[in-house]
Amino acid sequence: MTLDATTTIVNKWITKVPLFCGLEFWDNPFKLNVTKIKQNCHMVQNRKTNYFKIHNRRYLGNKYKLLWLIEYIISMKCWDVKSFCDIFAWTWVVWEAFNKSNIKVISNDFLYSNYICLKAFLSITKDYTNSIIQKIDYLNRLKIEEENYFSKHFGNTYFTVENARKIWTIREEIEKISENEDEKNILVCSLLYAVDKVANTVGHYDAYRKKLDSLQPIRLQIPEINYHNNKDNDVYKEDANLLIRKISCDVLYIDPPYNSRQYGDAYHLLENLSERKKPKVVGVAKKMDRSHIKSDYCLKNATQAFEDLIKNADCKHILLSYNNTWESKDSRSNARIKDEDIIRILQNKWEIEIFESDYRAFTTGKSDGEGNVERIFYCKVIK
Repeated sequence: MTLDATTTIVNKWITKVPLFCGLEFWDNPFKLNVTKIKQNCHMVQNRKTNYFKIHNRRYLGNKYKLLWLIEYIISMKCWDVKSFCDIFAWTWVVWEAFNKSNIKVISNDFLYSNYICLKAFLSITKDYTNSIIQKIDYLNRLKIEEENYFSKHFGNTYFTVENARKIWTIREEIEKISENEDEKNILVCSLLYAVDKVANTVGHYDAYRKKLDSLQPIRLQIPEINYHNNKDNDVYKEDANLLIRKISCDVLYIDPPYNSRQYGDAYHLLENLSERKKPKVVGVAKKMDRSHIKSDYCLKNATQAFEDLIKNADCKHILLSYNNTWESKDSRSNARIKDEDIIRILQNKWEIEIFESDYRAFTTGKSDGEGNVERIFYCKVIK
């Protein structure tokens, strides 16, 4: 197939995808077809003033820059898609690309802070825009001088004292002014995105920067929600290995944690804020108890968990995102599942192809990330 033909098919399926500048094939130890794809165009940004889109946040493993590759594979391999499941929907941008009026989207995330945002963007069908604009304007105008739970524990570390005071006050006020669960989810989602923009961090909450230089005052914005596309969608907050036994779909997209870094450790503060339970926090990083949000995919039994997931998947196509960082200078960054195990497990479902793209991975400074690639393992399922 020529590059022009490829481009035509992709653009027929999705209008936002850019053109591709090259396809490259080579032999590999597993004797599978591996395609390396390079991108030479940027995604077009279309931002409204005082609004934000679902991908406008910092998050470990964010797939926004690889969305074009995922869309390309689906456009080439998966025809007549009527349902799409993102079963590890940490960064949400993948399901957003397929949230069309004729496609049912199933989305799942184990963290409550992410679940709230998924509910806001993916499941609400009534347009609350006017009400949300008024309430966000009210919340932004709040003046706070009193100390509270958040300023006591997170002021002068993760945030300025002024921002920490206002963050918790806004969270409490949301409970009072929300007219229903939908409004509360939208407003909490707006708060979580706003918090990220003023946090004194490098994009997660495993630690804060020593120098407090994120000084701008917090300001909530309005989420751009496609209410009319959400009618048939389902949002879950479940263990992926339990949920997989209850659902079926045409395309199953799997983006599990790659290494030992637990997302609950990285985003404990957002969980704390979302749940509003005022838990005890300990240590320099002020973390709450996170034992209830540990993922098996970050532990030694990650391979067994993945095998169980694939075994119980009821779908026509599987796309697995997994990188190649299994020999990092920092052992915490090493991938938990080896390639030979991924291929062995997926081959039980039938045909496999691998698509690769260079990418810059998150590091803690002990790894330079040189040579890292993001791989999409595509499997056509034969039942």
